[in-house]
Amino acid sequence: MTQSKAKRESPFLGGRRIRPRPVTGSVKAADLVESTFSAYNAARLREACTLFVKRMLEPDVTVGLSLTGALTPAGLGLSCLIPLMRAGFVDWMISTGANLYHDVHHGLGMPIHEGRPNFDDVALRNDGIIRIYDIVFPYEVLLDTDAFFREVLRAPEFDRPMSTAEFHWRAGRYVEERARALGIGTDQSVLASAYRYDVPIYTSSPGDSSIGMNVARNALEGRKFSFDVSADVNETAALVYGAKSAGGKSAVLIFGGGSPKNFLLQTEPQIQEVLGIDEAGHDYFVQFTDARPDTGGLSGATPAEAVSWGKIDPQALPDTVVCYLDATVAMPLFTAFSLARHKKRPLKRLYRRREELMQNLASAFAAAKEGKGLSRRAPVDYVEKLTGKEPAAKAHRGLRTHSQFGKKK
Repeated sequence: MTQSKAKRESPFLGGRRIRPRPVTGSVKAADLVESTFSAYNAARLREACTLFVKRMLEPDVTVGLSLTGALTPAGLGLSCLIPLMRAGFVDWMISTGANLYHDVHHGLGMPIHEGRPNFDDVALRNDGIIRIYDIVFPYEVLLDTDAFFREVLRAPEFDRPMSTAEFHWRAGRYVEERARALGIGTDQSVLASAYRYDVPIYTSSPGDSSIGMNVARNALEGRKFSFDVSADVNETAALVYGAKSAGGKSAVLIFGGGSPKNFLLQTEPQIQEVLGIDEAGHDYFVQFTDARPDTGGLSGATPAEAVSWGKIDPQALPDTVVCYLDATVAMPLFTAFSLARHKKRPLKRLYRRREELMQNLASAFAAAKEGKGLSRRAPVDYVEKLTGKEPAAKAHRGLRTHSQFGKKK
């Protein structure tokens, strides 16, 4: 066999040949991604888009999205997140509180402007202007948004603890009502859209934002509202377990990293490790990030590393893509591609199914405590730890015969 013949038959040459047509001024975004994004992170973006529309948007897949970085003040809630929710492409979300707080500026018709990163910040302060890199807006925007949330928190329905998803859903109704009264349209806010489409939105660190700061003021005034973070942990696990136990799949779509990424992924360790319920991990993983893996931070941790924690099903590694690209560049292209290449999906309206899904999770947990449907990632003696009973060794196929943690050889 000649050398050229061997090269032609090599399995390493199975990818498509790089020979794109010239880009024209009339090319559509989806066509641009599909035909010219051939290598490096452009290729990863194309792979992420393709995986999303061909696998992650199948009817039996539940898509959870996490969001970090100041994306809503940059307008990406309006341009991308709301269209994705409206199309049924995002079933539930985890976001920083800051993104949801700044989202409400748009929902209440407050001004946010393009600026420059080299503005004089002392001059900005003296002029009462807030800067987020190259975004600027009047200080009054913060004061008026604070006042809005304090008014909302005075409503009788907020006179008790609740999950962040319930708080955001209820607050979204107030944003929608205010937007309608202002005549600015009800499609200007992620929170209002989440209320309309029953997309549950959680915040992994609810105290770490201006919303949490106003809730803290509310507490000083003697009011009873608080965020039930345990409900958040269990409800998010219930959303994932509900999808998987019904024979479907779970997909994670990550913009950025940080605490929301971990909160999205920890649903599987909560199911397997803490509750002891048999599960394998999320089935699809797409992340857009500028974080490196070698610094050890969660933001840059790869899906391969997540396998060791039980967060990602090891069989799903071929269905994972990490694209090292600024989310403000990736999200519009990703959204345009998805909407062009896939028809709308029926809304899952998971917010309204929270109670049902929590009961499903509680039943599986109760069964695991009796040694039924116990996680196969656990050692055999984990059954005893859960139930107080000595199990038959062959009744449970653990990865280890017994636990050696903390024992000297």
